[in-house]
Amino acid sequence: MPGRRNPCPTPSLERSPFQAGLKWPTSYTGKSGAAPSASRGRGDLLPDIAAALSPHGLILRGGLNFDAGEDAPPGPSGAPAKAVLLVGQGGASPWPHFKAWRKRQPAGLANPLDTWSAEIIGAVAGEFEAKAVSPSDRPFLPFQRWATRAQGLEPSPLGILMHPQYGLWHAYRGALLFDGAIEIEHRTTGAHPCDRCVAKPCLSTCPVGAFTADGFAFDRCVGHLRSPEGEACLDGGCRARNACPVGTAYRYPAEVQAFHMAKFVR
Repeated sequence: MPGRRNPCPTPSLERSPFQAGLKWPTSYTGKSGAAPSASRGRGDLLPDIAAALSPHGLILRGGLNFDAGEDAPPGPSGAPAKAVLLVGQGGASPWPHFKAWRKRQPAGLANPLDTWSAEIIGAVAGEFEAKAVSPSDRPFLPFQRWATRAQGLEPSPLGILMHPQYGLWHAYRGALLFDGAIEIEHRTTGAHPCDRCVAKPCLSTCPVGAFTADGFAFDRCVGHLRSPEGEACLDGGCRARNACPVGTAYRYPAEVQAFHMAKFVR
């Protein structure tokens, strides 16, 4: 369907909470309203969250405070959340951890990556008195808008947010909602990489011309993928995405791309 954008919301603090422009406020009291314990000081909370995510290949992807009167989703207490921290990945770092988990699950498990992500992020949320939410939750939450506000990212011509380091090889796997506000050091990402890209190979590489400056021809793309001629794209990933020259060091391996393509065309 011409004009339809790529549904991928994708896409560390990044690397540390401070590199993501985040600090935990001295006013934060957590879900219970009690002050943080002596074993976890206020200044340690974000690094502790990052440390809890790291063994699973996940990272903090920035955060924001909801504006007064904004239609924020419910936080841990049930009242509108005051802040959100985005959780995701740069590159394919979660893949080995997901694969190991997947082997222990029943065959035919629906949406295994979403299930794994919700399990990991949910456990971290419970540890830090937060509420976990997912891009697959219904009704859909505005993850792409949150990401744009949190990190100043802008869409690529493919609709995926362009990251100056990871290129198109990143994703948001969930988020943590809090009842307390977060002190955020606002950062700019500099010039949008796509504005400096003259050739824009992402718009000329698709074998069926599914991507144009006017949008994404969804039906044309899926029709190709379901045909014998689409086997190379199914196995090797979207050619338009792979043509992007930004963040190639973080490109997903073929196995990971094939997993996502199979889910996309399902």
